[in-house]
Amino acid sequence: MARFKPLEEFFAQELHEYEFLPFKFHRLKTGRVFVSNIVGEWLVLDTQTFELFTSSSLTPASAAYADLRARHFLLDRDSGVAVDLLTVKLRQRLQHLRSVFGLAIFVVTLRCEHACPYCQVSRQSDDHAAFDMSPAYADAALKLLFASPAREFKIEFQGGEPLLNFGLIQHIVLEAKRLAEVSGKSVSFVITSNLALLTDDVLAFCAEHDILLSTSLDGPAELHNKNRPRRGNNSHQLATDGIRRVQNRLGADGVAALMTTTKASLDRVVDIIDEYRSQDLHEIFLRPLSPYGFAVKTKWFKAYDQLEWLRFYREGLRYIIDLNRRGERFIELYASTILGKMLTSRPGNYVDMMNPAGIGSRVIVFNYDGDIYASDEARMLAEMGDKTFRLGNVGADSLAEVVLSDSLLDAVEGTVLESAPMCSDCAFQHYCGADPVYHHATQGDPIGHKAFSGFCDRQMGIFEELIELMEADPEAARILSSWVRQ
Repeated sequence: MARFKPLEEFFAQELHEYEFLPFKFHRLKTGRVFVSNIVGEWLVLDTQTFELFTSSSLTPASAAYADLRARHFLLDRDSGVAVDLLTVKLRQRLQHLRSVFGLAIFVVTLRCEHACPYCQVSRQSDDHAAFDMSPAYADAALKLLFASPAREFKIEFQGGEPLLNFGLIQHIVLEAKRLAEVSGKSVSFVITSNLALLTDDVLAFCAEHDILLSTSLDGPAELHNKNRPRRGNNSHQLATDGIRRVQNRLGADGVAALMTTTKASLDRVVDIIDEYRSQDLHEIFLRPLSPYGFAVKTKWFKAYDQLEWLRFYREGLRYIIDLNRRGERFIELYASTILGKMLTSRPGNYVDMMNPAGIGSRVIVFNYDGDIYASDEARMLAEMGDKTFRLGNVGADSLAEVVLSDSLLDAVEGTVLESAPMCSDCAFQHYCGADPVYHHATQGDPIGHKAFSGFCDRQMGIFEELIELMEADPEAARILSSWVRQ
C-alpha cells in the first residue's frame, strides 16, 4: 500500500470545493470569530460565515471566500502557489532564530541612591562598592560577546544606578568600539538611568559616542516621588530636569522613558500620559509590575490583579487613540509591538514576545559578579536567591558552554508555542511569546499552566482589545496600523 495519498488528492476537484489549510479560531466577546493561520495571517468572520466555512459550504460567490483564499485559509484548484507562499512567510516569521545576542546587558553595579519599593533587582545602598562590576569581569564579558557570530550588538548598561560606576561604562564603551573596529562588527549603547546623577561630563561622553539614555517616569511629581523615593523627595524633579538636558544635548530621540504601574497608578492613566506629553515624550509603555526583587518582598506585585491592570491599559489606550484622532502623534509601545507581529511577517525584537523564547539567544546578561544570565528577569530572579537561569561565569565558561547550557536549553525547549499546552491551540499564538522566567517565578515551572497565568491573561486581554478596536472603528484601525515600525 502507498504510504501517502497522491498529490492530487489534496486539491479540490470542483471550483466550489476546497480543502482547509491549518488554522485556529477564537470567539470574541462581540460574537464574531477571529481566525488565524499557520503564519499568523488573520481575519474576523461573522458567525454564519465561519460556520459555512468550517462546514465546507462556503461558495466562491460569498464575500469572504476570496479573503480566506488570499490569506491562506483554504486551498482550491485556483490556489496555485499558496503553499510556497506559506513557506516564505513562515521563514520570515522565524528569522530571529538565526541571530544571537542582539542585546547584551552589562549590570555595572547594584548600588542605587533611590529606594523604590517595587524595585525588581533588589538594589543595594549606594555605599556598597562590593556590588560593582570589575574591569576584569567587563573585559572577559566583552571577549565572550565578540566571540559570537553576531554582527551587530546593542550594549545596555543597567544597575542599580549605572552612573554610580560611570568609569567602568567609559571603559566598556571604548573597549567595545575597539573590538568592533578590529572585528568589522558594529555596536551601539544605551544607559538605563534614573538621571539623578547626570552631569555635563556624562552628557559630553554620551554625545561623543552616540550613547542613548533610558529612564523611568511614573507620572506627575507626587505619583513619581511616591513610587520612586530618594533622599530629598526630589526624584521627579531630577528625572524631568535630566530628560530636558538630554533632549537639549542629544536631541529629541536621545532619551526614552518607561513607567511602572503601581496600585497608586491605576486611576491616573490619563495624568501619566499627560505627564509624558508635557516632557515632550511621544511614546509610552504602559507596563505592569513584575514578580521579582523588592516588588515581591514588599508585596507591591500583589497590590492589584490583571483585570485591574487591563482596565487601566484600556483606558490609556483609548485616550492615546483619541489624541491621535486630534492630530497628535503619540504611541503606546506594547500595542505597537503586538501590532507589528499581527500586521507584518516580522518576528519583532521584544524578547518577551518571541517564539520560542529569546532568552539566552537574543539577549544575554553579564551580572556585576561575572555571572551570566539568560535575561534581565533571570538575573532579577537570581537576586532573590533562585539561580535557575544562570548560564555560567565570564571567568570560567566559554561561549559554547554558555549557549549550550542545560539551564538555557531546558527552559527554551518548552517555549515553542506550537507544542506548549494550551498555546498550541491558541489563535493568538503567532503574536504572543513565551516568558519562562515569569512562569518559573510565579508557578515554579518554565512552561506554566496557562489557565492560571497572569502573563496569558494580560496578553489575551490586549489581543482582544486591539482586534475589537480595529473591527469597530476604521479610524482607530488606521491609527493603530500607523504605529507599526517600518
